[in-house]
Amino acid sequence: MIMEEDSVEKYGLDSHCTMMLEEYREHRESFAKILEISTTCIKNLLSQNGIFVTAVEGRVKEEKSLVGKLELKGHKYRTLSDITDIVGTRVITFYTDDVDKVAGLCENSFDIDWDNSVDKRKMHQLDSFGYMSLHYVCRIPKSMYFDQAHPEINTTRFELQLRTTLQHMWANMNHDCGYKGDVEIPIEHLRNMNRLAGVLELADDEFSRIRTAVNDYRRQVQGLVANGKFSEVPLNVDTFRSYLNMKPFDKLNRRIAAINQAEIHDATLMPYLRIFKYLGFKSLGDIEDLKKQSSDDAYQLATLEIGGTDLDIISATIAVQDLCIVHILKSGGGEDGLTAFFEELSGESAYNRTRARRLIEKTARLPFMNTKK
Repeated sequence: MIMEEDSVEKYGLDSHCTMMLEEYREHRESFAKILEISTTCIKNLLSQNGIFVTAVEGRVKEEKSLVGKLELKGHKYRTLSDITDIVGTRVITFYTDDVDKVAGLCENSFDIDWDNSVDKRKMHQLDSFGYMSLHYVCRIPKSMYFDQAHPEINTTRFELQLRTTLQHMWANMNHDCGYKGDVEIPIEHLRNMNRLAGVLELADDEFSRIRTAVNDYRRQVQGLVANGKFSEVPLNVDTFRSYLNMKPFDKLNRRIAAINQAEIHDATLMPYLRIFKYLGFKSLGDIEDLKKQSSDDAYQLATLEIGGTDLDIISATIAVQDLCIVHILKSGGGEDGLTAFFEELSGESAYNRTRARRLIEKTARLPFMNTKK
């Protein structure tokens, strides 16, 4: 059994506020629809533009909360539409510069009431405390959604708040501590809150600065890789991944595949990052030098291994694997070096030493093994 709502008169509001409360009840489904449309749009915008945020929140103001507002400020509003925060959405970002990115996307998607929107971040005074947010007052444009039976969905304004995670944390702490604008705050508490606000603001700025610096570094490295300046590029996850995008071992793979007219089966080469680091390589230039100096030797090794077989499918790792083996042998690593290599690549196994010993025996007559160092 569905219980009927209490009469709006129970709140003891004047007739003007009572009419607004009745209108609120009448349009609650539309408010919920506005919330759904706005939050869905924002989430889609974030996904399409690759922006990761802490949260996208939203709520329709509860009746009791609205009643409290009408009791205090009802005389200020001519109609319910003057209350812009009945529907509220919030985007909480990781970085301060993402606030502006999200703002730009929202400006292009919603109809913004600029006269009633405010960037509270620009309102800080030297003696203020607390974090501020970017507040937009918006409408759902008809191009986004339109229902002829509910035109109020396009005319009702809602609030959109954009802030960082640290700003959000501050706002919650500030609210929980009960620091309101109409409360006389003891000077020692005010000073401590201001100090904390300054620390959080510095942290916010520093996080954004660090991310910008890291992104600049990555772009610089990608440029060096693209221009073939490998000796200037340190060997790490990002640089090795960029290097592999250039298919640096494909030429040798095709040459080896031609031995048996074999098909090359695609495989990831990222595990060889730790192998190269294990072998002491410091830059992409070291890998390039290995290719220049040992590609012919790696081809000889591959010919020895598969030339007398009917193998018609080879892994795309064969070139880089044989290059590493040649490097170990030419560096005097011998059986122990090869065993350690196989264990680093595939894990510990009793077979690794047997495999290394057999490989030493096979390669003993190859030209690069008989070159005097």
